[in-house]
Amino acid sequence: MVKIRLTRLGKRNTPFFRLVVTPLREKRDSKAIEIVGHYSPINKEIVLKEDRINYWLSVGAQPSDAVRNMLIKKGIVKADEKKKVFSKKPGKQSQDRKDAAAEAKAE
Repeated sequence: MVKIRLTRLGKRNTPFFRLVVTPLREKRDSKAIEIVGHYSPINKEIVLKEDRINYWLSVGAQPSDAVRNMLIKKGIVKADEKKKVFSKKPGKQSQDRKDAAAEAKAE
């Protein structure tokens, strides 16, 4: 499986990241298959090769969470409308607030 993720470059206090396509089990700074963009957190500059990213996504590459957020921000990938599902049931206080709001609407 192939991932699109960030690899770190730059000096100690001046980070700079490349967006790379790399095998899933490789280390962060290992050799990449292809460089598809770069990101500078200091300048807030994001440069992407959209055609190559779309190609890799169509082939089945999975973006990391940080890269996925960048792609959503640039409009390459659409955000999922799924809501987070909690495993626990709501607590007593939140249930009381919901009941009070429902009673207020009913009146």
